[in-house]
This record gives sequence, structure tokens and C-alpha cells, in this order.
Amino acid sequence: MDIKELVTRIVKALVEYPDEVNVSEIQSETTSVIELRVHSSDIGKVIGKQGRTAKAIRNILGAVSAKLNKRFILEIIE
Repeated sequence: MDIKELVTRIVKALVEYPDEVNVSEIQSETTSVIELRVHSSDIGKVIGKQGRTAKAIRNILGAVSAKLNKRFILEIIE
């Protein structure tokens, strides 16, 4: 399972409109930026209260980063 698929599965489980989840990855040698787009009414669900859900997803990416020796950055795009 790659990182895009991991983020997609997590987010689709959280949102009301899973068909509108779009995850793209911009790669460089040491860093990958994961861009996440969801339906406008699902932004709050992905971010969570005080950003806790987004922070949890970023923590998962941090654990994967340590394993793969690559840095992953999650950007939630409105």
C-alpha cells in the first residue's frame, strides 16, 4: 500500500462524500507533499475539533516517514 492509498482510505472512512476525496502527491528526492481535497462540507470532519483529526493523520504520516526515510507533508486544500 502506498501513501496516497493510505491517506485516501483513512479520509474516505471519515467523510460524508467519499467519492469526492482526491489525493495527489508531489514528490521530490527527500520530501513528498500529499494534497488532500474533499467536498466543502467535509473539511471540518477532516480537520476535526482543534485540528485533532488532521494532526492524527499527520502523526501516521510521520511514523511512515521514519520507516521509509522520507518526509511527508499533508496539505488540506479547500
